[in-house]
Amino acid sequence: MFRGVRTVMVFADDPEASARWWADTLDAPVHVDHDGASVYAWVDVGEIELGFHPADATRNPRGGSPVVYWSVESVDTVRSDLLDKGCTHHRGPLDIDGDRRICQLVDPFGTVFGLDGPV
Repeated sequence: MFRGVRTVMVFADDPEASARWWADTLDAPVHVDHDGASVYAWVDVGEIELGFHPADATRNPRGGSPVVYWSVESVDTVRSDLLDKGCTHHRGPLDIDGDRRICQLVDPFGTVFGLDGPV
């Protein structure tokens, strides 16, 4: 029935700025759809669309989305690069199950995300 994750949606105060930051970070093109006053922006990464929808204090508050973990080769190296790009520390790094290392960061727009890689 389920074929895998297709889209991960993040609720952001400035969807286009968030998508452009991630597009630059992931070296991928950004796509923007203007629908009147509303903007939906996204970045395609492999088979997954990382989408940015306008936050709404009542229905979709900023930061109210699931935490997405990016698979990386080195948590420490990527974490350091992202901290240099304006992210802030949130949790970890932690070693789990003896062979995985994870951490969480906050991007410059308030979205919490994680990194997951080998120890």
